[in-house]
Amino acid sequence: MGEEETLRQKLVPAVERASIILDIVSGAKRYPTVSDLARATALPKSTVHGLCTTLAQLGLLIRRPDQTFVLGPHIVKWSNAFERQTDIAVEFAAIWDQSGEVSDSVVSLCILDDVDVVFIAARQTNALARFAVRPGMRLPAAFCAAGKAILARWPDHEVQRVFNARFPEALTENSVAGVEALGSELRQIRIEGVAVEIGQCQRGVTNFAAAVVNSLNRPVAAVLISVDSEDLSADDRAAFSANVCSVASRLSQRLGAEVVG
Repeated sequence: MGEEETLRQKLVPAVERASIILDIVSGAKRYPTVSDLARATALPKSTVHGLCTTLAQLGLLIRRPDQTFVLGPHIVKWSNAFERQTDIAVEFAAIWDQSGEVSDSVVSLCILDDVDVVFIAARQTNALARFAVRPGMRLPAAFCAAGKAILARWPDHEVQRVFNARFPEALTENSVAGVEALGSELRQIRIEGVAVEIGQCQRGVTNFAAAVVNSLNRPVAAVLISVDSEDLSADDRAAFSANVCSVASRLSQRLGAEVVG
């Protein structure tokens, strides 16, 4: 008997059913009724009615006037408490320490602060002298792959509003030149799911980044892998892109996000 099967045998049926109902309501495209929930769960309507009544009394569901259901306010209280109690830097360190090392690289966790990214944690598997990371270090979000990964989650009009007013001065000859060029890069990142920039922050350094999202699917940080650009093959680029997406996905799941794929 597998460990997962053993665990399932220990579950309290009523609690498991209540959890399934909450999952269905949260993902429903239209407000479900008791009949809808009974069909979706293959449970008797009387059982579903009792569960929904209890969940509504606990504030986990709201019964609308047309007898359909939506999630209740108590869910928000739990969600806020979860985010308060989750230290993203600690979770990042735990995930990275459990994963295989990416040699000759610096793996960092960055957050957005106004128009800059701020480095809050890093794992340096081997010295990359030209790109030494320290906590509190800041780089323009428009140039750094970590910033681009987060900005790609913004609507275009918001990016234009912020950066039309103050676009940063170039750090290298490769730094993206202006809001239109930045917007083009962000649209490509949305398609590919990973941000890659070559020498825009530091000559000779290629950065790969992916956004970390919370339970509301909002970007709260980005994972950044920094490597030496010299002799970086197409296979290397693919491997680093996959690695940064994997770490960001696992960190997003730790923060309560429902990651697909």
